[in-house]
Amino acid sequence: IRLSALSRFGVIYIMTHDSIGLGEDGPTHQPVEMLESIRSMPNINLCRPADSNETAASYKLALEKTTTPTVICCSRSTLPGLEGSSVEKAMKGAYNAIESEEPDLILIGSGSEVGPCIDAAKTLSNAGIKTRVVSMPCQDIFLEQTEEYQKSVLPGNVPTLSVEASAVYGWHRFSHAQIGMTRFGLSGSGKDVFAAFGFTADNVVSKGKELVEFYKKVGSVPDLSCRPIFDNVMVKDGH
Repeated sequence: IRLSALSRFGVIYIMTHDSIGLGEDGPTHQPVEMLESIRSMPNINLCRPADSNETAASYKLALEKTTTPTVICCSRSTLPGLEGSSVEKAMKGAYNAIESEEPDLILIGSGSEVGPCIDAAKTLSNAGIKTRVVSMPCQDIFLEQTEEYQKSVLPGNVPTLSVEASAVYGWHRFSHAQIGMTRFGLSGSGKDVFAAFGFTADNVVSKGKELVEFYKKVGSVPDLSCRPIFDNVMVKDGH
């Protein structure tokens, strides 16, 4: 995979069993570090689709990126179609799956964790916390979009919670707090393992409320988009 990225070969890799959902086989078969490991590699796009529309968008992106390999990470679980998804939206790397004008909270998920985020958002909204849900199948493609589009999805100054059954590293660019993996997984049914690590709608509701209350007490929300991005490469060698 690394060699294809270095060589600028537009290879399409299909990977399955992308999280701790492969419960019974235990930690040896739960790749909690691999998503971020691949994302950190130069010149490669990792797509983690949440439904069939996002899967189609991942293939389309892969075919268009002729000099960049693409890794499409698929869930072992059956995932329902998202009401707010479309191929066109997913082609932007991230989009508002559930919109909310002037939200109090934003939930970001990828793959199988978008569903629990949507369920949590409904509960939070009913409790008076206006909640937007963002599905982010591909971080790098999202970062290629215009600043205006990025801010329309993630303004940066709204309490934002990411939810992904993988390592939390990398999500700090997009969220103020994370529900993710900080250790190896467990052996058990997929449902029980997800619950053990907090990947349930109930826990997302709980942590979402905590995040909103935290910044109410602080008095302000740090703007994640308000920081310089430096290009430290002094020599352009083609890679």
